[in-house]
Amino acid sequence: MRLDKFLVHSGLLSRREAAKAVRAGQVTCDGRAAKSPDMQIDPENTRVEYKKQPVEYSEYTYIMLNKPTGYISATDDPREKTVLELLPENLRRRGLFPCGRLDKNTLGLLILTNDGETAHKNLSPKKHAEKEYRFECRDDIGDISEMERGVTLDDGYVTLPCKICLETERKGVITLYEGKYHQIKRMFEARENKITYLERISFAGIKLDADLPRGKWRYLNEDEIKMLKKQ
Repeated sequence: MRLDKFLVHSGLLSRREAAKAVRAGQVTCDGRAAKSPDMQIDPENTRVEYKKQPVEYSEYTYIMLNKPTGYISATDDPREKTVLELLPENLRRRGLFPCGRLDKNTLGLLILTNDGETAHKNLSPKKHAEKEYRFECRDDIGDISEMERGVTLDDGYVTLPCKICLETERKGVITLYEGKYHQIKRMFEARENKITYLERISFAGIKLDADLPRGKWRYLNEDEIKMLKKQ
């Protein structure tokens, strides 16, 4: 792997900054000053330091974000704030993107990664990745059995069966096994009801960390990464 690519993947520097740092003698490989940005290194075995600090490398990054309202699940948008703006600059350089989407005003668990293969598997309709949401609605929900069997949406699509656990007549937890556009809101609208609060609390078996404040992030731990890849 090229040294400048290694530095970019580490999230520390852009490619231009990496080249500049090498020319300034700020990067060493196995204790020796790097000769050029395009020199080849072994990312697993070469000891790289930037400004005398070791540079950690991993091919992929996995982030848990507790999404607040007002942010869209996109990598870039000229008019709206994106979830990537909640991350530090070094992570934005890693090419992260949301694994699945949450509406602008939907809260909770969002996974961000640069592992396209794993993301694709979790988003594939054939995989039926489990997603749990805490919800509140405007009116009493009534008999949940019909909704659990599947709901015909406004475009004629019939949703897959789901699970609903009520806490009161107007709030509870709904578990989906697919992810159609605005699905939960459209399911309730089909029953002449309206969602007033929606928060994703789990995705592919990964639970939203109760200690993670709204708008903050952390790396997935090893067990969570295994769950994401196993899905």
